[in-house]
Amino acid sequence: MKIRLAFALLASFAFFVVFSSAQSTSSGAPARPQGPCDIYTAAGSPCVAAHSTTRALYAAYNGPLYQVLRQSDGKTLNIGVVAPSATDAGGYADAPAQDKFCAHTVCWISTVYDQSPKHNDLIQAPRGGFSGPALGGFNNLPIADMAPVTVMGHKVYGVFIAPGMGIRQDDPKGTAVDDQAEGQYWVINGHHFNSGCCFDYGNAEIDSRDDDNGTMETTYYGNAPWWYHGHPSGPWVMTDQENNLVGCVNADGSKLCINLPPITWRFVTAIAKGEPHHWTSMGGDAQKGALSVMFDGPRVNATYDPMRKQGAILLGNGGDNSNGSQGTFYEGAMTAAGTFPSDATDQLIQANVVAAAYNVPGLTLAPASATAAPTGLQTFTPGSSQSSTVTFTNTTDAPASNVELSLTLPAKQWTAVPEGSSATIAGPVAPGASVSATFKITSGPRASMATSSPTPPGPTHPPAQSKPKAPSKNSATSARSRSTNSALALDPPTPRTPSLSSTTRAQRASTSPTGRSPSIPPNRPFSRQSKCLPEPNSPPTASICSALPTPASPFPRTPETPPFTSAMQPA
Repeated sequence: MKIRLAFALLASFAFFVVFSSAQSTSSGAPARPQGPCDIYTAAGSPCVAAHSTTRALYAAYNGPLYQVLRQSDGKTLNIGVVAPSATDAGGYADAPAQDKFCAHTVCWISTVYDQSPKHNDLIQAPRGGFSGPALGGFNNLPIADMAPVTVMGHKVYGVFIAPGMGIRQDDPKGTAVDDQAEGQYWVINGHHFNSGCCFDYGNAEIDSRDDDNGTMETTYYGNAPWWYHGHPSGPWVMTDQENNLVGCVNADGSKLCINLPPITWRFVTAIAKGEPHHWTSMGGDAQKGALSVMFDGPRVNATYDPMRKQGAILLGNGGDNSNGSQGTFYEGAMTAAGTFPSDATDQLIQANVVAAAYNVPGLTLAPASATAAPTGLQTFTPGSSQSSTVTFTNTTDAPASNVELSLTLPAKQWTAVPEGSSATIAGPVAPGASVSATFKITSGPRASMATSSPTPPGPTHPPAQSKPKAPSKNSATSARSRSTNSALALDPPTPRTPSLSSTTRAQRASTSPTGRSPSIPPNRPFSRQSKCLPEPNSPPTASICSALPTPASPFPRTPETPPFTSAMQPA
């Protein structure tokens, strides 16, 4: 029997940088920064949900931000916030703890903890009106290292949602129900979206089903054109109010929102808030400036007035568990039932987000033909060649010199040869500037797969609802580089967690590349047939497929879930 295999290039790469000046230090410990929920509380609208994998949303919060589940042995680790020191105010996620715990394997985000006193933690979303691809109709968990960014100058990870993934809390406390007022905000990746339903965060149905118009009210981001929408081709900041993505209300009932702008920002702050007979949405660049009002006016029609909200909390899906959407979440919060934050308060939230200094990581890897809009995954047939570009952006305040860019390959049979200019840039690279090197990569002659099925222990911090079982362990061929401790992953079914590393003479820190499969967790078992993986923001022009065995795991694709397609080169 012939089996078709594809290599997934999830390349880790390393570089050496010498900075021309040292960072200054202070003699006293800085105060922990104020968080958005401190602002809401001071304004009389306390948070009843505060979720973030990047930073604390309260100045005094010292608990875990999220939990990761490790593929290799089923163990879990809570990722907390970094404490203040003499030179650092702290308050951001302890990403190095995740990197260490997840080295040479795959981790999933199994819980995003609620930092508010209500403990409305987000966990694996259960089956609803739509079934998820995991065992029992659950949605898949997000892969933990697929959305590296920096906040406050430090590497952290967002929640990368691909189709089929999603987390939720259907037994909430303190959230708005029926026509009670509420406020919500989130910070997301403005370049990661699609038209699938529906990349939401906020108030939804407690039974994960479509319970008719007005039974949910969330933030929404994407370019779905079938409901209310702005001028093509988006994406747009809107709300999901069930059976309608709503960006405006027109007196004639038409769905084109002529004043709704398409969004181009890399980091986006968005607001959705509602009260009886009235709702508002706002949006802005999370890196600078103020929020703009996207819409402020009445409810859609009598079927949405009064609202019949149920108070569940979701991230990444529609209220009925529609799970065809994609996007990346960094932080968000919901205010207490009966509160409607003022626009002035929302502007203070935006100022706080801007002060957190979200930024892209210093290293990216992309197909040479798609450096402006990286697709995240390259596939190779055995013995084939493609060009990949490694880009270093100096995100520090000092010039960098002697930048050396290189790739770590999955096996000795693979080769990477620099094309054109040298992979060593003597410099200096000015702050904010970028330099790149392109490599011709030739894959080895064949793929390698091996599987086993351990019985891991349970999580160290059980979530409020049913917890996911640990997936089976898989292995992949890999190689090391003298300049990095990270392995380059091979094959979509069995990748190890890759990472990027930035090494100076004084320190070593790592960050994962964006070049990982944005698909369902890579160890997912299928029947012995070809299945396909999705790509962000790509038209369905070709498939990325591989054949897999079927060990026991909570991540199989269900029969009713259609295969996804990709715009990458055919495998």
